[in-house]
Amino acid sequence: MRPIQAVLTGDLVASSEASASAVNRSMELLAATSRGIAAWRISENTVVGDTYFTRFRGDGWQIVVPAGAFGLRAALLTYATLAAKADLPKTRVAVGLSTIDAIPGTDLSDAAGAAFELSGRALARMERGERLKVAGNRITPLRTAFIALLNDRIIDWTVEQAQAIVLALPPDAPTQTVMAERLGISPQALSYRLTGAKWPTIRRILHEWEKPRPPEDRNHD
Repeated sequence: MRPIQAVLTGDLVASSEASASAVNRSMELLAATSRGIAAWRISENTVVGDTYFTRFRGDGWQIVVPAGAFGLRAALLTYATLAAKADLPKTRVAVGLSTIDAIPGTDLSDAAGAAFELSGRALARMERGERLKVAGNRITPLRTAFIALLNDRIIDWTVEQAQAIVLALPPDAPTQTVMAERLGISPQALSYRLTGAKWPTIRRILHEWEKPRPPEDRNHD
């Protein structure tokens, strides 16, 4: 049985109103975020693996997350990364959860598979105001409701809240004391930002989302 992987397809919001420099900086940040996701330690001896960030059509981009269960977490991080920059455009992110047939080169230009198709269609079907969408494997009505809840939460993040979320999202995130030091704020101020961003609720959703499936569930894919 082939593993379920996640393909993140996104584009910048209102990129035509941003300068070429801002668009390029946004893409550089997303590329750096992709490299960080690849290095996420998801168990004692396992990291996510190659993510193959690729830029498309000026303001479009894709990232592969080989550990498909962590695709939603990765999508939230890509959104937060740009939301944490007041002078850069935000991004929309669509996640396709399924199998990948091939990634022939060093980028995703010629890649193929159901995960790519699902992700691309989900982005095309995003409604005005949507910033997050997920399609594919195990997307039950309950999980769809989770995504709607997350979408409502993330669009309200302030720059400061998004900066805190960027540090909190990795599965191997540092302690809150370390995060506060990196932001140059007190632990109390960090806690206030995370609470305001609804991180306690988001963390619970991600915990449930990433739980391993029982064998009888996997047999119905």
